[in-house]
Amino acid sequence: MKIAVSELIVRYLERLGIEVIFGMPGAHILPVYDSLYDSNIKSVLVKHEQGAAFMAGGYARASGKISACITTAGPGATNLVTGVANAYADKQPILIITGETSTHIFGKGGLQESSGEGGSIDQAALFKGITKYNKIIERTDYLVHVLNQASKILLSSNSGPVLLSFPYNVQKEMVEESILDRIHTKSSSHLLHKHCLPVDALTELIAEAQYPVIVAGYGCIKSGAQEVVAQLSELMNIPVTTSLKGKGVIGDGSGLSLGSLGVTSNGDAYKYIVDHADLILFLGAGFNERTSYLWDDKLLGNKKIAQIDNDHEQLEKVYKADVAIHGDIKDALTEVLEKIGDSGATRKNLDKFHVHAEGLRKEASGKEDTALPSRFALVERFYSRLETHFPENALIFDDNIIFAQSFFNVSSGNQYFPNTGISSLGHAIPAAIGARFAEQKPTFAILGDGGFQMCCMEIMTAVNYGIPLNVVVFNNSTMSLIRKNQFQLYNSRFIDCDFVNPDLQLLARSFGINHQRIEFESDLDDLFAKADFNDSINLIEIMLDKNAFPNYLSDR
Repeated sequence: MKIAVSELIVRYLERLGIEVIFGMPGAHILPVYDSLYDSNIKSVLVKHEQGAAFMAGGYARASGKISACITTAGPGATNLVTGVANAYADKQPILIITGETSTHIFGKGGLQESSGEGGSIDQAALFKGITKYNKIIERTDYLVHVLNQASKILLSSNSGPVLLSFPYNVQKEMVEESILDRIHTKSSSHLLHKHCLPVDALTELIAEAQYPVIVAGYGCIKSGAQEVVAQLSELMNIPVTTSLKGKGVIGDGSGLSLGSLGVTSNGDAYKYIVDHADLILFLGAGFNERTSYLWDDKLLGNKKIAQIDNDHEQLEKVYKADVAIHGDIKDALTEVLEKIGDSGATRKNLDKFHVHAEGLRKEASGKEDTALPSRFALVERFYSRLETHFPENALIFDDNIIFAQSFFNVSSGNQYFPNTGISSLGHAIPAAIGARFAEQKPTFAILGDGGFQMCCMEIMTAVNYGIPLNVVVFNNSTMSLIRKNQFQLYNSRFIDCDFVNPDLQLLARSFGINHQRIEFESDLDDLFAKADFNDSINLIEIMLDKNAFPNYLSDR
């Protein structure tokens, strides 16, 4: 039996387990949209194609599944670029389907043509550096190969975005339905077998160390290793700090937590590692610019280093490790725990950890030497209320990240998603909407007012589909990071950082959603007493002073 390529594409999506696809139709992709009409896949109309890519990314991060977005040719595809770049940096498994002009007019100046012929936009070149694989499919005789290549990447442990572009005439061609059975849509490989992992050497390093520290990154969350990380920490009395993306691997408020490690954090973990650690165990943490304090030599100086990562490109990318394991973090730590149990290794002394914690308590009183001074007390109290109100079961997408790194104690029962990919403004709202399609949990998008103006119309996507959402906007009428840098590094020569916001109460009313303005702590009392965070759409603005700056310094 023969079916149209457009139907084959949709059937392929179904076999990959895709349940929702985010996008915007155009003439060159309508055959696929027409095939979606009879599919169980829910298609979601966005307000801008960038929002479609961010929504697909949010869906993938919250669900751990392959996600998808779809657009037309030309500007439909080019509008995706920032969202796809973000997904590439975050290694998100997103399948992007785009349309294209018919092959018989390639090079002739077809409307929205992206073939690269005759001076037209070269879409393949445009996306080459931000996708794991991208292909304009001009014929059907290699369609099986292309889809298998796509599946291989999307189903791998080191995934990323895949873009497939289908010319209009190819979408309408007929192919044998049976070719679907030649396309792999289920994962069948495991990263490494246990016997390949040098866990003996790692176990020996842990046993010999007096004051080891675990640096847990997002790789722990992706591998589902939170429980084994906590078991190792508790079994051996090893303090744990997390990267920003790793917040929640163990609860920030747990007994052995050092909080978050990073230049925009309160500095507690940095101080303990520099002063006391003799072994650092990196678990799925890339040790990037923020986490490493711009690769400060003091963090790793005179210390043993061990690393486990499922991405071989991350191994020893920044530092030379004494033990580097390319493998699944959960599997490797499970074997380490077994070997430690068999060896009867001695638990670590926590004397310096307790002295460190007591010292921090004494220093905290009345001091302003942390990254965020007391002028941000209202923000700190908001995060404290959020933490208390949602000890578990919440999804938090955060574009601001600086406040949360110091103020938000993420429990192991919540999912915290900082915008760390390429740190693009305008991410949190669409990403949170995408996540809410995947998980029926209270969902928050936290961002500054500059980023809000870049993506606020996607709130109407939530309105259109009845998606509950809580949007928290830090309102100070400025691009805060730019203003901070111009204050600290450019003698307060402020340029192109300040702007006027719309009246957010009136904007919320026009959207038909709830609004709350937070200026005082009593407003927070009212918010958390009355707001329906589970089933409503809420726009919450927290008023800040534009001249209140974080204390940390930046060279850019």
